[in-house]
Formats: sequence, C-alpha cells, structure tokens
Amino acid sequence: MKEKLLISLVIPVFNEIKTIDDLIASIKQQTRLPDEVIFVDGGSTDGTIKELKRICENQEYFKLITVPRAMPGKGRNIGTQQAKYDWIAYTDGGIKLDKTWLQELEIAAQNNRNASIVYGNYSPITISLFEKCAAITYVGPLRDGLIRGKFIASSMFKKEVWQKADGFPDWRAAEDLELMEKAEQLGFTSCMAPAAKVSWQLRQTFWATYKRFDLYSKYNIWAARQSDWHYGVLRLYLIKFAFLLLGFFHHWLWFSLIPLLVVARAMKRTWMHRFQFGRQSVFNPQIITLVVLHILTMDAGTFTGWIKALLRKSDLKKPSTE
Repeated sequence: MKEKLLISLVIPVFNEIKTIDDLIASIKQQTRLPDEVIFVDGGSTDGTIKELKRICENQEYFKLITVPRAMPGKGRNIGTQQAKYDWIAYTDGGIKLDKTWLQELEIAAQNNRNASIVYGNYSPITISLFEKCAAITYVGPLRDGLIRGKFIASSMFKKEVWQKADGFPDWRAAEDLELMEKAEQLGFTSCMAPAAKVSWQLRQTFWATYKRFDLYSKYNIWAARQSDWHYGVLRLYLIKFAFLLLGFFHHWLWFSLIPLLVVARAMKRTWMHRFQFGRQSVFNPQIITLVVLHILTMDAGTFTGWIKALLRKSDLKKPSTE
C-alpha cells in the first residue's frame, strides 16, 4: 500500500468574490481532500475577505491569512511559510479544480519517488466561439493530445524546493516562471500528472484581453523576461514594417504580405491546437478571423505594456488592482 502524503493547499487571492464560491466548492468535492487549505488574501476590497472568513469558520482545515498588500508571489510565500506539511499544492483564485485533481497529483508523486515537483494539467473553459478563439491565441496547446505544460496553479512542490529556490519573487506576473526555472537549475526532478486538471474562465471581451496583456507585458519587462515573448513579437512587426517600406518604395504587392503574415500566424496557432479543436478549425474563416483579432489585441497590449514598463519602473512593487 502506498504511503499517503500530507498536503497543504496554498491559494493567493485578490478580489475574487465572483469566483471564490466555485473554487471552494471544487475543493470540498475533491476525491482526496487536502490536509489543510491556506488562503492568503492580498488586500481584497470586494467582499472576498468577508466570504472567506465565513467559510473558514465552518471548515476546520481551512485557514485565512490577510495582508494589506500582496501580489501572487508574496501570497504564495506567506502561505507556504505557514504550511504545516512537506508537500505544497498550489492553485489560484478564479480556478475550478476537477474532482480528482489533488488525488492525481498525489498518485504521480507516489509513483515518482525521486520527483520533488508534480505539474498537473489545465484547460480554459471554451463554451463560446470567442472563448475558443481566445484559447487558440494565448493558451498553451496540448502536447501530444495530453498536457499543456508547466502551470503553477496546477502543481505540487515539496517545501524544500521552495526553500532552496528562495521562494517566489514579489511580482504580479512571471514570478512562477522564475521559481520553476530556478528549481530546475538546482537539479530538482519534476514529473507530470496529465489527469490532474484545473479550469478557468477566459477574458470575455477584447478590451479585457487587452488590459490583461498590457498588465502582464509590463511586469514581464520589469522581470527582464523580454526574450520570452516581447522580442519575438517585435521581430514580426519589424518584418511587417520592412514590407510596408517595400510597398511604398518598390512595388505595391509588398503590402499584401502584411495581412498574409497575420493570417499565417493565426493559422499556425490554430494548427497547434488541433488536438483540442480539430484540424478543420484551421480552414474555418470565422475562427481564423477571430484569432487574428485576438492576436492584434494581444500585440497591442504587449507594446503598450512595454512602453509603460520603461516609463514607470518605480511601480514594480505596487500590487495591481486588475
């Protein structure tokens, strides 16, 4: 019989009144309940704290920690520091856990004794066509039809990993990537649990999508992670600018390559998601059009966030209200 692990579930939250009840319900419905649940509220102003206090009073294994200001990295650090147990599972506000999520993480850890990190799976809710195209544009595709990749909000770490990696940076974005990369550099072994799934609601409008990428772009620049994302986007627009100049000074046909480049990018993203949405999506004009619009929205947020980061470096430590 495999030895049962003792697991603390740590969840940073901020202004999650619209989603907190769904998250709580999905925790209570787990086929393998966590041994303790620690919520760390980073200064909510929308009633989240009041709701969590009410819930924690009726659940002996739930605990609420409130701090005046805490971005996700700081919230996870506080929760991990207070955790009683050696295994720390992480998820986020706005997430819903599949019923077997924690059980699958535990099974993967039990089956891979040398692993100190277990990464689960994740999937956005894609009911509407807008959500489907949003997922195609900026959510990681399934690899071999099984798993998308490393995601902190669907993971489980030994506390030792967090300690030796010096915790999460106190950032609004990219703090998870920094810790995961440092853990890998330190030689900690990880394994995957494809059946350990979480889901969440994507942004429902182009404006909300723009604001999110503007915010993430800014914090990724402050974290000096331009090579992950920004430089690739910049190269694409430099190519378009070259086509624009060739159109003006050489031949007007060069102009036609600009929209073709955007459409090709949309078709590539759609093809990468063929395991989830099917190969036929690549040839659906409605899907390709919406993906193009999502790409342009995402790129706009990338560049405006980049500019804001360069102009407002002193804002790095301020928690976002978005």
